[in-house]
Amino acid sequence: MSRRGTSPVLGVVLLCLLTVVSAGFVGASLLHVPPDPTPQAVLDVQVNTAGEFTLVHRGGDTLSVRALSIQILVNGTPLTHQPPVPFFAAPGFESGPTGPFNVASNTAWSAGEQATLTLAATNRPAIAPGDVVTVRVTSENATVAVAEVVV
Repeated sequence: MSRRGTSPVLGVVLLCLLTVVSAGFVGASLLHVPPDPTPQAVLDVQVNTAGEFTLVHRGGDTLSVRALSIQILVNGTPLTHQPPVPFFAAPGFESGPTGPFNVASNTAWSAGEQATLTLAATNRPAIAPGDVVTVRVTSENATVAVAEVVV
């Protein structure tokens, strides 16, 4: 029995296996798409003691309002009811926010646009002069902007 034909066959099998494994690594690296970066924006917040909020998009990325979540804190304490954006009527807020926070408006919030909302008397804590109000805007659990103002 001769062993002369065994080496070329084994070599071909090993080369085929190496080609398949290499193709798998190349394919996996090409299919891996990095996630989109979190949008960033500069927001200006104005608040008065009546609970009227005006948020102005000063610059940065255009934000998809439907992907946003807004958290408002008064002296470090979250409001009992947070604003679901966009909305028209929501617990803890007066009806009819303006700008991109209104459900009837455009779903994109671009630089130069402002949005307003007003706390209802049933939302706590109430805002008083000297309070520090923090507004945190997130998109898909990543912080987009944080603005803080003393009333």
